[in-house]
Amino acid sequence: MKKGLSLRPNNKVSMIQIKNLHKSYKMGASSLHVLKGINFNIEEGELVAIMGSSGSGKSTLLNILGMLDIADEGDYILDNVPIKNLNETKAAKYRNKFLGFVFQSFNLINYKSALENVSLPLYYQGVKRKERQESALDYLDRVGLKDWATHLPSELSGGQKQRVAIARAMASKPKVLLADEPTGALDTTTSYEVMDLIQKINEEGKTILVVTHEPDIAQMCKRIVKLKDGVIIEDKKVKQVLASSYV
Repeated sequence: MKKGLSLRPNNKVSMIQIKNLHKSYKMGASSLHVLKGINFNIEEGELVAIMGSSGSGKSTLLNILGMLDIADEGDYILDNVPIKNLNETKAAKYRNKFLGFVFQSFNLINYKSALENVSLPLYYQGVKRKERQESALDYLDRVGLKDWATHLPSELSGGQKQRVAIARAMASKPKVLLADEPTGALDTTTSYEVMDLIQKINEEGKTILVVTHEPDIAQMCKRIVKLKDGVIIEDKKVKQVLASSYV
């Protein structure tokens, strides 16, 4: 990761505000109440782990934050923009403007090269071909994969695929990076290398949420929010473990 000027402002700014968030799903004749009044704020430049066992509501919360699902009740404000009453077109526009996604399964397009995968969000933003290729190459360089630009995902290791996915998520210059179990498919050493990269991106001022069930990965964040049965049972700042000390 190239060193850059810190983007973090002196005044703390709320990047995400969640107020009294509720979400239920119809289960036949009954209803499953998944989120039961979630409240929290995330400031610009924070690196937050969201933890919880299966069924705790963390995936539902992430889907709402990612505008892939909508809450039944409550407020979601992202960078001072209320996220509500969005049709799919507007939701897609907002996702592309505000958010970058990193998934456990990488979600790369198998028949496209690393460079083409990274440039894809820029294509949807209407960036011209030459400019998006230059930008995508720059982001591949930042994650240490410039020399692998022409390779297909099948020619990359798991760690390299996740680095490509991170470069793709960053290419559109999102306000917030949402990482859903970003180390879930990786071995321990590669997981720490990916977290080292995520920590460096965060140090440049990017707001990042990491959903994880792994305590060692959560400790590499600066704050841990724990969910259980649809409510937050713990929200604390932690002494961050630097992934670079293990790499």
